[in-house]
Amino acid sequence: MSYFLIDEDRKSEYTWDISGTHKWRLPGIRNCPGCSVTWGTDTRAYPSVDLTPVAHLADFEEPRAEPVEEYDRMCELVQPLLPPGALLQPGAAFGPFVGKAQGRFGALVALFPWLLLVQSEALKKLQAEGLRELKGCRTQLRFRQRNSPELLELELLPVGRLHPNCLPPDRNPPCSRCGRHGITRPDDMLLDASTIPAHLDLFRLEDFSTAIVGTERFVEACHRLGLDGVTFQPLPMK
Repeated sequence: MSYFLIDEDRKSEYTWDISGTHKWRLPGIRNCPGCSVTWGTDTRAYPSVDLTPVAHLADFEEPRAEPVEEYDRMCELVQPLLPPGALLQPGAAFGPFVGKAQGRFGALVALFPWLLLVQSEALKKLQAEGLRELKGCRTQLRFRQRNSPELLELELLPVGRLHPNCLPPDRNPPCSRCGRHGITRPDDMLLDASTIPAHLDLFRLEDFSTAIVGTERFVEACHRLGLDGVTFQPLPMK
């Protein structure tokens, strides 16, 4: 099986604009006791997760950094609501993507390198092809135009890692307290074959959540169905 990095097709004829954010998020960590870094990122998002049953819901609405003990407490509140295989990190996002949109859209829309939207009809076609574990979640986008598409967010689990051979040899190990890697995603990525899932046709990497990876089954289905809007870059594996 071959694998591909999925990204926006910047040469496409589609011109669109989307601005917004997910409804809820975990705080970042302030001055982690393990690495002394303040950080958080929304590159892991679980749009299917409804946090309305959680007490003090307003705590999940304001982006901010908190001491690690408060972060841990909020993780415990969220944990029972997560889909199987979900992993948390500081700044992880939940619920629908809320915002504004306009323009012309392809079948697939890479809003960010780590956030992939799909038109509802395109998702139905992909699911009919037998692709595994494709889960589309409703967004709350307000369109400033007529005949607006129905854009869904694909929920992507963090699975799979890069092979150590493509990472700096003098890198520090991830922080034992917060899990922060502290290194930039390499331009020339090499997948670690022993970590790649056999049950998913689309996922994000666990160690570099900004990378969305699809199988050749996914890429071939997109080409066969004429689904556009993104590019597919082959990823070597070892």
